[in-house]
Amino acid sequence: MLQYRAPRWLAGHGPVAGNVQTIWPALYSATHHEGSRLPVHYRRERWDAPDGDFVDVDFHPAEPRVSAASPAGALGGSASLGAAQAARPLLVLFHGLEGSSQSHYARAFAHWAHAQGWDYAVPHFRGCSGEVNRRPRAYHSGDHEEVDWILQRLCAGHAGPVLAVGVSLGGNVLLRWAQEQGAEAARRVRAVVAISSPIDLAACGQAIGRGFNRVVYTRMFLSTMRPKAMERLKLFPGLFDAEAMRRARDIYDFDQVFTAPLHGFASTEDYWARCSAKPGLKAMRDVPALVLNARNDPFVPASCLPTSGEVGPAVTLWQPHEGGHVGFPSGRFPGHVADLPQAVGRWLRSHL
Repeated sequence: MLQYRAPRWLAGHGPVAGNVQTIWPALYSATHHEGSRLPVHYRRERWDAPDGDFVDVDFHPAEPRVSAASPAGALGGSASLGAAQAARPLLVLFHGLEGSSQSHYARAFAHWAHAQGWDYAVPHFRGCSGEVNRRPRAYHSGDHEEVDWILQRLCAGHAGPVLAVGVSLGGNVLLRWAQEQGAEAARRVRAVVAISSPIDLAACGQAIGRGFNRVVYTRMFLSTMRPKAMERLKLFPGLFDAEAMRRARDIYDFDQVFTAPLHGFASTEDYWARCSAKPGLKAMRDVPALVLNARNDPFVPASCLPTSGEVGPAVTLWQPHEGGHVGFPSGRFPGHVADLPQAVGRWLRSHL
C-alpha cells in the first residue's frame, strides 16, 4: 500500500482523482476479490456502559477449524483444537464518522479476517448502531476513554492476541488511546493501524468545509448527524440550542453547537486542538502503529501529514500519492477494495 497506484480507470494524483477514488469505492466497488457487495452477517452484543448507556458490538467469529485427524463436523472435540481456537487473533475495527459494521471498509476487513481464520469485532460508537442511546453523550474524535473501556472488555474475553484498526475518525481515536495509555497499550494490543485519519483536526475541519467538500461531504455527514442530535434534544430538552443547530452549515458549526459543549470542550477550536493525534505521534514508542494516509485524500490535506521526523520509533508512515479517503480501489471495473485489508493485514501479521 505504500506504493499504491489506483487502477488506470481511476488513476490520478490530484484532487479530482482523490474525490473519485473516495466516492466510487464507497458506492460501487466490491468488498473482496469475488465481487460481492452483500452485507456481512454479524452476531450483535449489547454492552451496558459504565454511565448507564449502551454500546453495540458486532462480532464475525472465525469458523471453527477442524483438524485432518478429526471426524467431519467434530468442532472442538480435542484439546489441541480448542487451544488453537483460543489462540487465534482478534481484529477489532473502529469505524469512521457516521460509519458502522456495514460500511464498505468494515465489510472488506470482515472478509479478510474470516479468510485468515481470525475473529473480528466492530464496536459501534454511540448513535451509530441504528438506535438512539440512553444518555446525552455521543462520540467524538478524541474519545479514548470509550475505546479503552471497549478494548479492556474485548481483551478480557479473548485469549489470543488482539490487534486494532481505526478508520478515519476511528483511527484518530485509536491513536489518541495508544498515546494516553503508553506502555499499557502494548499490553492490551499487539499493534494499531490508523487509516485515512484526520490526525490534524483543524486542518481537516477546514478542508471539509470548503468548496466541493462542503457541498458533497459536509452535506452528507450533516444529513445524519443533525437528525440524531435533534433526537437527543427530544429526550434531553435544553441539551443544546436547537435554532443554532438548524443554522449549522458545516462540521465546525456542528461541533461548536453540539460536540464540543456536550463532551466538555470550550469550543470547536479547543476540541480540535486537544483531540488531534498528530502532536502525540512523536512520543509513541510502546505499541507499533501504522499511520496510512493517501496524499490526495480530500479530507486530510497532504500538507498536514506528519514527516518521519515528527513521529516516534513505534510509528510507521505510509503516504501513497493516490487512494483518496478510505478508497484504495483495485482491479478491473467496477473494482474492489480488498487490497486495503490485505496490505494492512500483512503489516499486522508481522507483529504477531
